[in-house]
Amino acid sequence: MNQTMHISFIGGGNMASAILCGLKNHAYKMSSICVVEPDADKRAMLAEQFGVQTATHISDMPSSAPQVLVLAVKPQQMQAVCAQLNGKLGAQLKEHLIISIAAGIRTTDLGRWLNGHQAIVRAMPNTPAQIQAGVSALYAMPSVNAAQREQASSILQAVGSSLWLDNEGKMDAVTAISGSGPAYVFYLIEALQEAAVELGLSPEEAKLLALETFTGASLLAKQTKTDIQTLRAQVTSKGGTTEQGILSLESAHIKTIILAAATAAAKQSKTLGDELAA
Repeated sequence: MNQTMHISFIGGGNMASAILCGLKNHAYKMSSICVVEPDADKRAMLAEQFGVQTATHISDMPSSAPQVLVLAVKPQQMQAVCAQLNGKLGAQLKEHLIISIAAGIRTTDLGRWLNGHQAIVRAMPNTPAQIQAGVSALYAMPSVNAAQREQASSILQAVGSSLWLDNEGKMDAVTAISGSGPAYVFYLIEALQEAAVELGLSPEEAKLLALETFTGASLLAKQTKTDIQTLRAQVTSKGGTTEQGILSLESAHIKTIILAAATAAAKQSKTLGDELAA
Protein backbone atom coordinates (compact mmCIF):
# COMPACT_ATOMS: atom_id res chain seq x y z
CA MET A 1 0.00 0.00 0.00
CA ASN A 2 1.15 3.53 -0.80
CA GLN A 3 1.28 4.83 2.75
CA THR A 4 1.12 8.51 1.68
CA MET A 5 -1.69 8.28 -0.87
CA HIS A 6 -4.12 11.14 -0.31
CA ILE A 7 -7.61 9.88 0.48
CA SER A 8 -10.77 11.86 1.13
CA PHE A 9 -13.81 10.15 2.63
CA ILE A 10 -17.16 11.77 1.93
CA GLY A 11 -19.12 10.63 4.95
CA GLY A 12 -17.80 9.49 8.32
CA GLY A 13 -20.30 6.81 9.32
CA ASN A 14 -19.77 3.26 10.54
CA MET A 15 -18.29 1.80 7.37
CA ALA A 16 -15.99 4.75 6.81
CA SER A 17 -14.84 4.43 10.42
CA ALA A 18 -14.21 0.71 9.92
CA ILE A 19 -12.03 1.38 6.88
CA LEU A 20 -10.17 4.12 8.74
CA CYS A 21 -9.51 1.71 11.60
CA GLY A 22 -8.13 -0.86 9.17
CA LEU A 23 -5.89 1.70 7.48
CA LYS A 24 -4.56 2.85 10.83
CA ASN A 25 -3.84 -0.74 11.86
CA HIS A 26 -1.88 -1.13 8.61
CA ALA A 27 0.31 1.84 9.58
CA TYR A 28 -1.16 4.15 6.98
CA LYS A 29 -0.18 7.83 7.25
CA MET A 30 -3.49 9.02 8.70
CA SER A 31 -2.66 12.70 8.32
CA SER A 32 -2.96 12.13 4.54
CA ILE A 33 -6.66 11.40 4.99
CA CYS A 34 -9.49 13.92 5.14
CA VAL A 35 -13.03 13.01 6.21
CA VAL A 36 -15.93 15.25 5.20
CA GLU A 37 -18.59 14.87 7.87
CA PRO A 38 -21.26 17.47 8.76
CA ASP A 39 -21.81 16.16 12.30
CA ALA A 40 -19.49 18.01 14.68
CA ASP A 41 -19.36 15.23 17.29
CA LYS A 42 -18.43 12.66 14.65
CA ARG A 43 -15.73 14.94 13.27
CA ALA A 44 -14.20 15.35 16.70
CA MET A 45 -14.29 11.59 17.32
CA LEU A 46 -12.71 10.78 13.94
CA ALA A 47 -9.93 13.33 14.43
CA GLU A 48 -9.16 12.08 17.95
CA GLN A 49 -9.44 8.36 17.26
CA PHE A 50 -7.71 8.19 13.88
CA GLY A 51 -5.66 11.37 13.57
CA VAL A 52 -7.28 12.36 10.27
CA GLN A 53 -8.04 15.79 8.90
CA THR A 54 -11.75 16.68 8.92
CA ALA A 55 -13.99 19.07 7.05
CA THR A 56 -17.61 20.09 7.50
CA HIS A 57 -18.42 20.44 3.81
CA ILE A 58 -17.02 19.16 0.51
CA SER A 59 -16.10 22.73 -0.32
CA ASP A 60 -13.71 22.73 2.69
CA MET A 61 -11.74 19.58 1.83
CA PRO A 62 -8.21 19.86 0.39
CA SER A 63 -8.00 19.45 -3.37
CA SER A 64 -4.39 20.30 -4.19
CA ALA A 65 -3.10 16.72 -4.62
CA PRO A 66 -4.49 13.91 -6.82
CA GLN A 67 -6.24 11.53 -4.47
CA VAL A 68 -8.75 8.77 -3.94
CA LEU A 69 -12.27 9.80 -3.07
CA VAL A 70 -14.28 7.27 -1.06
CA LEU A 71 -17.99 8.00 -1.28
CA ALA A 72 -19.44 6.68 1.96
CA VAL A 73 -22.84 8.36 2.08
CA LYS A 74 -26.37 7.00 1.87
CA PRO A 75 -27.48 6.07 -1.67
CA GLN A 76 -30.19 8.75 -1.57
CA GLN A 77 -27.52 11.42 -0.96
CA MET A 78 -25.18 10.36 -3.74
CA GLN A 79 -26.43 12.51 -6.62
CA ALA A 80 -26.25 15.67 -4.51
CA VAL A 81 -22.75 14.73 -3.32
CA CYS A 82 -21.62 14.25 -6.93
CA ALA A 83 -22.92 17.72 -7.81
CA GLN A 84 -20.90 19.19 -4.93
CA LEU A 85 -17.77 17.32 -6.04
CA ASN A 86 -18.18 18.70 -9.56
CA GLY A 87 -18.36 22.20 -8.12
CA LYS A 88 -15.36 21.69 -5.86
CA LEU A 89 -12.98 19.87 -8.19
CA GLY A 90 -14.02 20.76 -11.72
CA ALA A 91 -11.35 19.68 -14.17
CA GLN A 92 -9.24 18.27 -11.29
CA LEU A 93 -11.78 15.46 -10.88
CA LYS A 94 -10.14 13.51 -13.72
CA GLU A 95 -7.06 13.02 -11.51
CA HIS A 96 -9.06 11.21 -8.83
CA LEU A 97 -10.08 7.59 -8.38
CA ILE A 98 -13.65 7.39 -7.10
CA ILE A 99 -14.59 4.46 -4.84
CA SER A 100 -18.28 4.17 -3.97
CA ILE A 101 -19.48 1.93 -1.14
CA ALA A 102 -23.14 2.93 -1.50
CA ALA A 103 -25.56 0.05 -2.05
CA GLY A 104 -27.40 -0.04 -5.36
CA ILE A 105 -25.71 2.92 -7.06
CA ARG A 106 -24.27 1.85 -10.42
CA THR A 107 -21.00 3.09 -11.85
CA THR A 108 -22.66 4.34 -15.02
CA ASP A 109 -24.94 6.59 -12.98
CA LEU A 110 -22.05 7.82 -10.87
CA GLY A 111 -20.12 8.60 -14.04
CA ARG A 112 -23.07 10.50 -15.46
CA TRP A 113 -23.50 12.51 -12.26
CA LEU A 114 -19.75 13.24 -12.25
CA ASN A 115 -19.72 14.81 -15.72
CA GLY A 116 -18.58 11.67 -17.52
CA HIS A 117 -15.86 10.63 -15.06
CA GLN A 118 -14.79 7.03 -15.71
CA ALA A 119 -12.21 6.19 -13.04
CA ILE A 120 -14.79 4.64 -10.72
CA VAL A 121 -14.72 1.52 -8.57
CA ARG A 122 -17.87 0.26 -6.90
CA ALA A 123 -17.34 -1.71 -3.68
CA MET A 124 -19.61 -3.59 -1.32
CA PRO A 125 -17.97 -4.21 2.07
CA ASN A 126 -19.90 -5.74 4.96
CA THR A 127 -20.21 -4.96 8.65
CA PRO A 128 -17.53 -7.41 9.93
CA ALA A 129 -15.19 -4.82 8.42
CA GLN A 130 -15.61 -3.13 11.81
CA ILE A 131 -13.23 -5.74 13.25
CA GLN A 132 -11.18 -6.14 10.05
CA ALA A 133 -12.94 -9.44 9.30
CA GLY A 134 -15.05 -8.26 6.40
CA VAL A 135 -15.25 -9.27 2.77
CA SER A 136 -15.61 -6.73 -0.03
CA ALA A 137 -16.61 -7.25 -3.63
CA LEU A 138 -15.29 -4.70 -6.12
CA TYR A 139 -16.13 -3.80 -9.70
CA ALA A 140 -14.05 -1.39 -11.80
CA MET A 141 -15.18 0.53 -14.87
CA PRO A 142 -13.14 -0.52 -17.94
CA SER A 143 -11.02 2.66 -17.92
CA VAL A 144 -9.74 2.09 -14.36
CA ASN A 145 -6.05 1.27 -14.73
CA ALA A 146 -3.99 -1.34 -12.90
CA ALA A 147 -2.52 1.16 -10.44
CA GLN A 148 -5.98 2.42 -9.53
CA ARG A 149 -7.27 -1.12 -9.06
CA GLU A 150 -4.36 -1.71 -6.69
CA GLN A 151 -5.25 1.46 -4.78
CA ALA A 152 -8.83 0.28 -4.37
CA SER A 153 -7.70 -3.21 -3.33
CA SER A 154 -5.30 -1.88 -0.72
CA ILE A 155 -7.98 0.29 0.89
CA LEU A 156 -10.64 -2.43 1.07
CA GLN A 157 -8.19 -5.17 2.06
CA ALA A 158 -7.38 -3.12 5.15
CA VAL A 159 -10.69 -4.39 6.54
CA GLY A 160 -10.63 -7.99 5.31
CA SER A 161 -10.56 -10.00 2.11
CA SER A 162 -11.67 -8.78 -1.31
CA LEU A 163 -13.07 -10.18 -4.53
CA TRP A 164 -13.01 -8.50 -7.95
CA LEU A 165 -16.11 -8.99 -10.10
CA ASP A 166 -16.01 -9.10 -13.89
CA ASN A 167 -19.64 -8.01 -14.22
CA GLU A 168 -21.31 -5.23 -12.26
CA GLY A 169 -24.61 -7.07 -12.54
CA LYS A 170 -23.30 -9.52 -9.93
CA MET A 171 -23.20 -6.74 -7.35
CA ASP A 172 -26.90 -7.16 -6.50
CA ALA A 173 -26.20 -10.80 -5.59
CA VAL A 174 -23.17 -9.73 -3.55
CA THR A 175 -25.34 -7.22 -1.70
CA ALA A 176 -27.83 -9.98 -0.91
CA ILE A 177 -25.24 -12.53 0.24
CA SER A 178 -22.29 -10.81 1.93
CA GLY A 179 -23.75 -7.32 2.35
CA SER A 180 -26.99 -8.46 4.00
CA GLY A 181 -25.58 -11.83 5.06
CA PRO A 182 -24.32 -10.79 8.51
CA ALA A 183 -27.93 -9.97 9.44
CA TYR A 184 -28.99 -13.49 8.43
CA VAL A 185 -26.21 -14.95 10.59
CA PHE A 186 -27.17 -12.77 13.56
CA TYR A 187 -30.78 -13.88 13.05
CA LEU A 188 -29.76 -17.55 13.19
CA ILE A 189 -27.59 -16.96 16.27
CA GLU A 190 -30.54 -15.22 17.89
CA ALA A 191 -32.80 -18.17 17.05
CA LEU A 192 -30.29 -20.69 18.40
CA GLN A 193 -29.97 -18.71 21.64
CA GLU A 194 -33.74 -18.62 22.05
CA ALA A 195 -33.96 -22.35 21.42
CA ALA A 196 -31.29 -22.99 24.04
CA VAL A 197 -33.20 -20.99 26.63
CA GLU A 198 -36.43 -22.84 25.75
CA LEU A 199 -34.54 -26.11 26.37
CA GLY A 200 -33.55 -25.00 29.87
CA LEU A 201 -30.20 -23.22 29.52
CA SER A 202 -29.60 -19.82 31.04
CA PRO A 203 -29.35 -16.78 28.71
CA GLU A 204 -25.61 -16.56 29.42
CA GLU A 205 -25.07 -20.24 28.67
CA ALA A 206 -27.21 -19.98 25.54
CA LYS A 207 -25.25 -16.99 24.22
CA LEU A 208 -21.86 -18.60 24.82
CA LEU A 209 -22.83 -21.89 23.17
CA ALA A 210 -24.50 -20.21 20.17
CA LEU A 211 -21.65 -17.78 19.50
CA GLU A 212 -18.84 -20.28 19.96
CA THR A 213 -20.64 -22.85 17.82
CA PHE A 214 -21.02 -20.39 14.94
CA THR A 215 -17.44 -19.17 15.34
CA GLY A 216 -15.95 -22.66 15.51
CA ALA A 217 -18.00 -24.03 12.63
CA SER A 218 -17.10 -21.04 10.43
CA LEU A 219 -13.39 -21.36 11.21
CA LEU A 220 -13.48 -25.10 10.51
CA ALA A 221 -15.22 -24.53 7.18
CA LYS A 222 -12.71 -21.83 6.25
CA GLN A 223 -9.57 -23.69 7.27
CA THR A 224 -10.33 -27.20 5.98
CA LYS A 225 -10.30 -28.35 2.36
CA THR A 226 -13.45 -30.39 2.97
CA ASP A 227 -16.55 -29.02 1.24
CA ILE A 228 -19.45 -27.67 3.29
CA GLN A 229 -21.86 -30.46 2.40
CA THR A 230 -19.38 -33.10 3.57
CA LEU A 231 -18.72 -31.21 6.81
CA ARG A 232 -22.44 -31.19 7.52
CA ALA A 233 -22.72 -34.92 6.73
CA GLN A 234 -19.83 -35.69 9.10
CA VAL A 235 -21.81 -34.23 12.00
CA THR A 236 -25.05 -35.92 10.93
CA SER A 237 -24.73 -39.53 12.08
CA LYS A 238 -27.41 -41.95 10.92
CA GLY A 239 -30.07 -42.26 13.59
CA GLY A 240 -28.40 -39.62 15.74
CA THR A 241 -29.57 -36.39 17.33
CA THR A 242 -28.22 -34.11 14.58
CA GLU A 243 -30.04 -36.09 11.91
CA GLN A 244 -33.34 -35.38 13.62
CA GLY A 245 -32.52 -31.69 13.78
CA ILE A 246 -31.55 -31.57 10.09
CA LEU A 247 -34.69 -33.47 9.09
CA SER A 248 -36.74 -30.89 10.96
CA LEU A 249 -34.98 -28.06 9.11
CA GLU A 250 -35.51 -29.75 5.77
CA SER A 251 -39.19 -30.41 6.46
CA ALA A 252 -39.54 -26.66 7.10
CA HIS A 253 -37.79 -25.96 3.76
CA ILE A 254 -35.19 -23.75 5.41
CA LYS A 255 -32.94 -23.66 2.32
CA THR A 256 -35.89 -22.46 0.24
CA ILE A 257 -36.61 -19.78 2.82
CA ILE A 258 -32.98 -18.60 2.80
CA LEU A 259 -33.02 -18.49 -1.01
CA ALA A 260 -36.20 -16.41 -0.87
CA ALA A 261 -34.58 -13.99 1.59
CA ALA A 262 -31.48 -13.57 -0.57
CA THR A 263 -33.60 -13.14 -3.70
CA ALA A 264 -35.67 -10.43 -2.02
CA ALA A 265 -32.53 -8.60 -0.92
CA ALA A 266 -31.01 -8.78 -4.42
CA LYS A 267 -34.25 -7.53 -5.94
CA GLN A 268 -34.29 -4.58 -3.55
CA SER A 269 -30.69 -3.74 -4.45
CA LYS A 270 -31.62 -3.63 -8.14
CA THR A 271 -34.77 -1.63 -7.40
CA LEU A 272 -32.75 0.90 -5.40
CA GLY A 273 -30.37 1.33 -8.32
CA ASP A 274 -33.27 1.75 -10.76
CA GLU A 275 -35.04 4.32 -8.57
CA LEU A 276 -31.92 6.41 -7.97
CA ALA A 277 -30.72 6.29 -11.58
CA ALA A 278 -33.07 9.07 -12.64
